Amino acid sequence: MSNLFVSMAVFLLQDVAEGGAVDAMKQGILNPDLSKFLVIAALLFVIGVAGVLTRRNIIVIFMAIELILNAANLNFIAFSRYLQETGNLNAVAGQVFTVFVIVVAAAEAAIGLGIVIALYRNKETIWVDEIDLLKW
Repeated sequence: MSNLFVSMAVFLLQDVAEGGAVDAMKQGILNPDLSKFLVIAALLFVIGVAGVLTRRNIIVIFMAIELILNAANLNFIAFSRYLQETGNLNAVAGQVFTVFVIVVAAAEAAIGLGIVIALYRNKETIWVDEIDLLKW
């Protein structure tokens, strides 16, 4: 077992000594490709969906919805950048959609805050389970 670890360490140190892995990591950090942006957007989306489905506080649910919208914005910008690199002339569409999503998110936050304040004044709670205004 220790022989395996020694051979792995020698292999890793040999690659670092040549500079291959270190240079590749530097280039990957300085020039991220589309897949890195998509992975980060997917993580943001999953965290947002988990927050919407598991939390009972309406403020936290609104923050989770904002995470989902930010994941969509990151996808729009990443694909816009990718299309610009390929020379597509319609690459600005992703940036325009991102501005629209930001405007919708701001409106959602303002209206959501108004709804939360109204619910708190009427029901004195912000927990989703205790809000039953639409029940017969």
